[in-house]
Amino acid sequence: MSENTSNEEKKEKLNFIEEMIVEHNNNGRFGAKVHTRFPPEPNGYLHIGHAKAICVNFGIAQKFGGKTNLRFDDTNPDTEETEFVDGIKRDVQWLGFQWDSEPYYASDYFQQLYDYAVQLINQGDAYVDFSSAEEMDMEKRAAKASKYRGRSVEDNLSDFEKMRTGAYEEGTCVLRAKIDMNADNWLLRDPILYRIKKMAHHRTGDKWNIYPMYDWAHGQSDSIEGITHSLCTLEFEPHRALYDWCIEKLGIYAPQQIEFSRLNLNYTITSKRKLKELVEKGFVTGWDDPRMPTITAMRRRGYTPASIRNFIEKAGVSKREQQIEINLLEFCLREDLNKVATRAMCVLQPLKVIITNIPEGKTEEMQVENNPEMEGSGSHIMPFGREIYIEQDDFMIDPPKKYFRLAPGQMVRLKGAYIIQCDNYLTDAEGNVTEVHCSYIENSRSGSDTSGLKVKGTLHWVSATEALPVEVRLYDRLFSKAEPGADCNYLDDLNPTSLEVVSTAYTEPFLKNASADDRFQFMRIGYFCLDKDSSSEKLVFNRTVSLKEGF
Repeated sequence: MSENTSNEEKKEKLNFIEEMIVEHNNNGRFGAKVHTRFPPEPNGYLHIGHAKAICVNFGIAQKFGGKTNLRFDDTNPDTEETEFVDGIKRDVQWLGFQWDSEPYYASDYFQQLYDYAVQLINQGDAYVDFSSAEEMDMEKRAAKASKYRGRSVEDNLSDFEKMRTGAYEEGTCVLRAKIDMNADNWLLRDPILYRIKKMAHHRTGDKWNIYPMYDWAHGQSDSIEGITHSLCTLEFEPHRALYDWCIEKLGIYAPQQIEFSRLNLNYTITSKRKLKELVEKGFVTGWDDPRMPTITAMRRRGYTPASIRNFIEKAGVSKREQQIEINLLEFCLREDLNKVATRAMCVLQPLKVIITNIPEGKTEEMQVENNPEMEGSGSHIMPFGREIYIEQDDFMIDPPKKYFRLAPGQMVRLKGAYIIQCDNYLTDAEGNVTEVHCSYIENSRSGSDTSGLKVKGTLHWVSATEALPVEVRLYDRLFSKAEPGADCNYLDDLNPTSLEVVSTAYTEPFLKNASADDRFQFMRIGYFCLDKDSSSEKLVFNRTVSLKEGF
């Protein structure tokens, strides 16, 4: 293969953002540096859509040997809290990324942003407007200039200072950019730069009575930090003209804003307003409810950072809006968990089996491999004796053809143990099976030569005397429709079976030492992790995902 062909192949693997960066590097823009930022507003918990933005911003910088700032665009004290700041830091680090230096905050630049606004006023590019919100909206729609637009620089400077010192009450006036009231892009029709908010900020306290709007703070913060590539989702594409106008008027360093498609995932909502409603109205237990699409909830459910990063990579980066199948996310999750999860057995709906030819009190230790996909994963011991539990669904009195589980006269293998044959069973007054009597086949222990026996079924099981009682929470998708709310209120599409709680299931005793970071495959059931609600009295396990797609 020639060097040119190799280079062409490499070029084809670049997404459009990477191609633009290569072009910038080739023509000397930004001095061939790549410096990105992830700029969340600390007004809630990050969700799977933010995970894409994190992976893109940090991943692009890593690919080109650059760096990424974590900056909190904390310009609205109404909704922002230190709790969200701390949660965002945890989420970014959990996903496997580390920001450059210490975190940055737009509030670090409040004085500089104020000075920039004064500069615009002095240039005749901004003015204080006392119109009501309704009047401003009506004038924007009519492409009509405000009566305050032509006021003198001196008057605007005086009123802006009064806004800052608290002389005016909230809602009295705002500072607007003087751009173009006839612009096709309504964001250029004299947008608001500052509003009055007499409330404490989570970092600056009561120092300020005015706060910058996001569109004003965002671009200038990028410039102050020396960001080269301001990577945003497509909804910010109309904002780019304002981003560039502010920087040009101020005559400051100009980053390049580049937009990419946001992550739209079916069976999922990522609207902060709707997620907040789910929490506040009690449809979920909180922001970390394992059915929620927040990163903190996905972590609690048992998702791995690698599975999310792999999913984002497979979903790709494009300019075109995409609707991604949740099956792809679950595929990436299963693929990763299959490699790292310890195999264990858990019985959800126990049916007692008595193996009559094992003497009472006799116990054997079965050696069970931890993970056949992981070299050197080791094994653990599983007690086997006269009484065991199997799943109720694994026994039928009168089974159909090709039923390979336990039935009268039929044989099955117990995973990691012996072959057993059903000899008898007991029922209650309603005809429900309460107990199954079996005999085990000597010399059929797992690993032995049993070629003479025709056994097609293998069951999971646990010791009835030594199993660990646990609570199991079977989580499924929160919504039953691919596009929640597409033709009704999104709350009407909630999946009524998104959570099933098994208050007493039985697992292997070695799971009593499980930790929060452990991942388990409960054989034939799914992948599970330990929940934070666990206590020394009772462990709680969450189903992360089923073994195969079956929704």
